[in-house]
Amino acid sequence: MSECTHDCSSCAKSCHDRKEDFDFAAKPNAASKIAKVIAVSSGKGGVVKSFVTTMLAVEAQKAGLKAAILDADITGPSIPKAFGLAGGTWKNDDGIEPSCTNTGIRVISLNMLVENPSDPVVWRGPVIAGAVKQFWTDVHWGEIDVMFVDMPPGTGDVPLTVYQSLPVDGVVVVSSPQELVEMIVSKSIKMAGMLKKRVLGLVENMSYAVCPDCGKKIEIFGPSKVDSLAERYGIEATAKLPVNPEFAAAIDSGAAETLEIPEIAGFAKRIIDSLQ
Repeated sequence: MSECTHDCSSCAKSCHDRKEDFDFAAKPNAASKIAKVIAVSSGKGGVVKSFVTTMLAVEAQKAGLKAAILDADITGPSIPKAFGLAGGTWKNDDGIEPSCTNTGIRVISLNMLVENPSDPVVWRGPVIAGAVKQFWTDVHWGEIDVMFVDMPPGTGDVPLTVYQSLPVDGVVVVSSPQELVEMIVSKSIKMAGMLKKRVLGLVENMSYAVCPDCGKKIEIFGPSKVDSLAERYGIEATAKLPVNPEFAAAIDSGAAETLEIPEIAGFAKRIIDSLQ
């Protein structure tokens, strides 16, 4: 464990050394009205968290809500590709205008603000966290019913900034069946609890594959852990997503909005209804 630096502004822990409560809340763009904010997190990379974020927004939009995605995964932004969004954004008197998908989902991502999306983002943590906050304060979102924040993996600067600066109403945690991920996802759930954020649901990606010949479900990465994790932490909404090459093909071709995934549709309805 690192020693206390006595800089409470960079620490989420409540301890005897904390002399005052800091309010890190950032005001949204003055021309924006965002009803609900849901953060989508994971303890590690490789669990296809951005895919879950994308499909949650797609399902919310299908349900008649005005949905948006704030891509807080600054060093690994992949949301624009899932929707086939190309080109940059522009700025007017109301702020930076987000891009809009075919069905009307509003999206902001660093890939829309750089000249070459394939160039690496070599920034230190505080700069990355500052960029995420600006996506909230400087972007003209307009009227949004539900915003999904695609967070980078882990429990570092950016997740802390999102939880402390944005009015997060709930968190969706994404995992996969491996034992290592089970341990790491517990860290994400506990971090949300430390910062007094409610975990709305747990998604287990790559939970199984369906045999094309006999239809049998095959647990490629071992037995599912989602039910035991949900019971341990009192999480009501869960979803198990299969390994399906069609999902990857649709995302790679920018056709996320054409996908029909019943497991995500039902899950999205449950977590959104839980916020009403």
